[in-house]
Amino acid sequence: MNSPRPTSDSASDAAARVLSDGWSRRIENLRISVTDRCNFRCVYCIPEDIEWLPRKKLLTFEEITRIARVAIECGIKKLRLTGGEPLLRKDLPKLIGELARLPGLADLALTTNGTELPRLAKPLADAGLERINVSLDSLDRATFEKLAQRDALAQVLAGIDAAEAAGLLPISINCVVIRGVNDGEAVDFARFARERRFEVRFIEFMPLEHGQRWGEHALVPGHELRARIDAEFPLAPSPDQDPHAPSKDWIFADGAPGTVGFIDSVTAPFCQTCNRIRLTADGKLRTCLFSLREHDVLGPMRAGIDDAGLAELLVGAVATKELKHHISDGLFVKPERTMSRIGG
Repeated sequence: MNSPRPTSDSASDAAARVLSDGWSRRIENLRISVTDRCNFRCVYCIPEDIEWLPRKKLLTFEEITRIARVAIECGIKKLRLTGGEPLLRKDLPKLIGELARLPGLADLALTTNGTELPRLAKPLADAGLERINVSLDSLDRATFEKLAQRDALAQVLAGIDAAEAAGLLPISINCVVIRGVNDGEAVDFARFARERRFEVRFIEFMPLEHGQRWGEHALVPGHELRARIDAEFPLAPSPDQDPHAPSKDWIFADGAPGTVGFIDSVTAPFCQTCNRIRLTADGKLRTCLFSLREHDVLGPMRAGIDDAGLAELLVGAVATKELKHHISDGLFVKPERTMSRIGG
């Protein structure tokens, strides 16, 4: 099951083995939220009247880099920066550059709503960012505004163009689907993927929203969307499927470029192969998106914990990683934090 907790005074010795949870899952993916602030108010994510965290409670770039370095020494291979909206964090290319230079890092990516990419795509790419995911829930201006509560579709599309021009390829598009709102756009998004050579991923609506919008009435199962697309553009399973990826990807059977993927977190959970953990903007480690507990990292760091102790903290937290979420079995309890505070 779990390896014994490290006792070495050396961070590298303490992290001589990979992070492994109590279910023998190897943890190799760390998502780091760099801010809780966002310029959207997406209905599935963030309250309109949210109070932002005080700046002094946010992880500094130096603290983020240190945690990332120790995590990589513990076996983390992939980093993804999230928010809130991460591009609202001042001087973010500087952080990207610091992370990109860490020995042992295999992949550095970022998820954004795209509005700031026209000015930041090239600096991010120049600093070492490798991949980018853009959240885009509708290709229709009115529907986009209804979901994001901001009239910003044109800015997001311009941001996608800027990312493409900067070479941040392949570009992945994340689309959260809500029945009766944007579920009728599945084929339009598939056509968008084909025309632009993008990876479009449809994400099932999850109970992490503010208010009480979530429910079976609003949930669109991924298999339903896949059937709609397949009827228009026949699909075939991707030959390059990552067994640990949350998205199950499909290619177009006629050989057209682009892919469509389905993150069926509710109807077809991928918990058994989950290899990720999350760090919130205020320095709390979460072992599952739906965790009801958090492990404080920022407090011990500011109290003077050394790298060996930090590695031990990470190992101990990962050992408590949950087997699965309970959305469909009647045991689910909604986390207090909404998605924007957890990190998308």
